Amino acid sequence: MLEHGGRLLRAARQYGIPASDWLDLSTGVSPFPWPVPELPASVWHRLPEDDDGLIETARAYYGAPDLLPVAGSQAAIQALPQLRVPSRVGVIAPGYAEHAHAWRRAWHEVATLPAGELLAQAHRFDVVVLIHPNNPGGERFGSAQLLELHARLAARGGWLVVDEAFIDVEPDASLCAETAREGLIVLRSVGKFFGMAGARAGFVCASPLLLDALRERLGPWTLSGPSRHALRLALADKAWQASARPRLRAAGERLSGILRAAGLEPAGGCALFQWCRHADARALHKALARRGILTRLFDTPASLRFGLPADEAGFLRLRDALAGIHAEAIA
Repeated sequence: MLEHGGRLLRAARQYGIPASDWLDLSTGVSPFPWPVPELPASVWHRLPEDDDGLIETARAYYGAPDLLPVAGSQAAIQALPQLRVPSRVGVIAPGYAEHAHAWRRAWHEVATLPAGELLAQAHRFDVVVLIHPNNPGGERFGSAQLLELHARLAARGGWLVVDEAFIDVEPDASLCAETAREGLIVLRSVGKFFGMAGARAGFVCASPLLLDALRERLGPWTLSGPSRHALRLALADKAWQASARPRLRAAGERLSGILRAAGLEPAGGCALFQWCRHADARALHKALARRGILTRLFDTPASLRFGLPADEAGFLRLRDALAGIHAEAIA
């Protein structure tokens, strides 16, 4: 299995620091979660039902004509490659590594390329996989640019897969409304913006034909009853969503400022995280960990991704830790 952020308990054991004492910045999950209410007992006792209103609420939130709830976008990432014959697949890099991993496991020919090269060489591929905004690099793409790319791929039976896990803060940039087009597949996650990673829930927006094939592959009850109930409420809570977006943008800007002040110029990112290249990223990752601050380490290229602190104390703790590491380095 590939390495991911969020391994707090492992870090606690490795560094001998109780989990409760850590500042966990290793994921891109919002630290300002939607407040999940007490759930009715019935959602634990009954099998989930498709006509509970979740689909209609999700269509309204995403603006998608058709969609399928899945157990996190990860479920779709693993299943989609199994719906095509062996193909030539281009995947954005650096990016969420599960995309390329899943296509390779399904015996497709996979090339990983930086965004500019991938778009310039799209004619080489049957399937192009993008992340928008990219994780961790933060690259963004215009809707017209993506739709033109999709048209070229679809003309020869190809797919454009766009992972929009981090786009909720800027929903107008989404392609969900365009997914009636054959071969355009958009993945959405509720874990990041809503801070509900534990629900393991997401949606695939695509044409009915593709969604039917994916539904057959995944089988029934892709989401638990409690997750469906909570999601329906969260996706309908427009007041909370409207307040969350500026709060996340402000936190992202503050995080970027702290990193810049410490000499770590972000190379990319979005409202939910910042990504910094660093020649000795592993040493910096360990120095922060010894201070109880967990980041996401990337080896290629050498870099760290910083998620958002949840409060003022977290921002100050990160600022002071970076200052202390810098002071030690020049001592």
